Amino acid sequence: MGFLKRLWGYIKTLFRRKAEDMMDPEIEIEQAINEARKRDQQLRNQAAQVVAHRTQLESQIERAADDVGEARELAKQALMKAQESTNAGDAEGADKWTRSAQALAMKLQAAENNLNSLKGQFETAQSQAEDAKKAVQQNAMRMQELTARRMELLGSLQQAKMQEKVNEAMESLSATMDTEAPSLERVEDKIESRKAQAMAKAELREATPEGAEAELREAVSLSQADAKLAELKAELGI
Repeated sequence: MGFLKRLWGYIKTLFRRKAEDMMDPEIEIEQAINEARKRDQQLRNQAAQVVAHRTQLESQIERAADDVGEARELAKQALMKAQESTNAGDAEGADKWTRSAQALAMKLQAAENNLNSLKGQFETAQSQAEDAKKAVQQNAMRMQELTARRMELLGSLQQAKMQEKVNEAMESLSATMDTEAPSLERVEDKIESRKAQAMAKAELREATPEGAEAELREAVSLSQADAKLAELKAELGI
């Protein structure tokens, strides 16, 4: 069981490496850029939600502050009415306005609690919004770096392709010269071989009776030629 597991792992690794070797670098570069752009857009969307939450809290705080102000003012008015009723000896009116002031005071307290809670949330949201904006800015810088790196890699890839074509052309040229065109060294070897064979045949011919006879005849011819030259010199008085 352990052997089969290791074998399966080996096969997966082998196929993954083969697949990576077959991948076009230009396509891989574009895939990496597209993934980075997708993550950048997701980050921007998330940051926008955080900033929007802060903006919503700002509106809620304004409304809560208005509620506090209104409740406070109404509670004051109710207290003044209760005091006026008391001064006028209107016990029933004083009781009514006192209860109203108490209810408004409870509403005021609730509105103030809500306002304080919203302010606390806003502080957190404000910090989160600043962090989100920084994250977007930093990622935007990384995107610019990736874009520049992409241009650099594509340039290097094109140079590599051009060099590969030059290498192929040189290899083809070298193969053609090796297979079709004789080298000077081989031509020289052939000439030396033919020269050596000719000299060997001449040496062997001299060692035969026929060679000796030819040498003798050549000597006789030279002797006759010398005699003829002497005759001509005598006639010329030289």
